[in-house]
Amino acid sequence: MFWNDEKDNKGEFAIPDDVVDVAFKIGCPTIPLDHAHSLSSALLERLPWLQDEAHAGVHLIHGAASGNGWFRPENVENELLHLSRRTRMRLRVPKSRLQDAQALRGETLDIEGHPLEIGKSDLFMLSSLPTLFARYVVTREELDEAEFLEETAARLQELNIPCRKMLGGITHTMNFPDGPVFTRSLMVADLEPEQSVRLQQTGVGSGRIHGCGIFLPHKGIKPVKEADGEQ
Repeated sequence: MFWNDEKDNKGEFAIPDDVVDVAFKIGCPTIPLDHAHSLSSALLERLPWLQDEAHAGVHLIHGAASGNGWFRPENVENELLHLSRRTRMRLRVPKSRLQDAQALRGETLDIEGHPLEIGKSDLFMLSSLPTLFARYVVTREELDEAEFLEETAARLQELNIPCRKMLGGITHTMNFPDGPVFTRSLMVADLEPEQSVRLQQTGVGSGRIHGCGIFLPHKGIKPVKEADGEQ
């Protein structure tokens, strides 16, 4: 855990709109729990520029952690997520690519034999909240939480984001044709508004096209395992 309460007070900050989230309605009853590779591959067939845009990213699709007697599986192999009509597929894109992304409407993606129909989309600005959460940050399996946080703090310093408060959380292993990728969830707190937006724009680490290193706003610090289970 990192914890430093010293910070500078700055004036009012206006959130820029040069990077946004596009949330698509989808028709897809089930999808593989471990769908990072298959989803990104299907999207790249239609939006190849996602691979090259520095600020682009693909949010992995999440169902509820629990509800109506169903719990999110811990074992990713051969497990399915059962999605509700409220579930959305979200892309983070530069404003200059917004219309290109919205052209996905009406397409159907094949996610390992599970058809994913893409409907209309809504646009969301990034947030200036001081606490951000990433479900997946690429790391190395041999690193413990303290080593992971130390390495992440160095990455944030490269983005000129001072590390005041961070919490590491749940580990996941994603399966790819070239081998497994190990990740850990991360919460970063006590950010200035400009720092919060910049971290959402740039992310941290590799794998944004596979849902890694992408931050979402969070209302405050609480156990990372609890946050990881939220939609």
